[in-house]
Amino acid sequence: MDSKFNAILSISIIPKIMELIVTRESLDEDSALTSFYESKTYELLSDKNTEMWHYSPMTLYQMWKEEKEKGEINFPEEL
Repeated sequence: MDSKFNAILSISIIPKIMELIVTRESLDEDSALTSFYESKTYELLSDKNTEMWHYSPMTLYQMWKEEKEKGEINFPEEL
């Protein structure tokens, strides 16, 4: 990842996703971070070419949750 893109993820997107995972899934911060960073959702998000950074933190959280529950990622349809 380039440094500007990495900064956007690290400062504005990932902390909001972590807050959702911690509060909605009752996980501690370390467990939430590990679970998210080991997910396919994060792998795709960290690839600038997927443009997943356009999705809201809530949408990304829901994608992560579905991946954890069903083992698959469904991309929201564009409006």
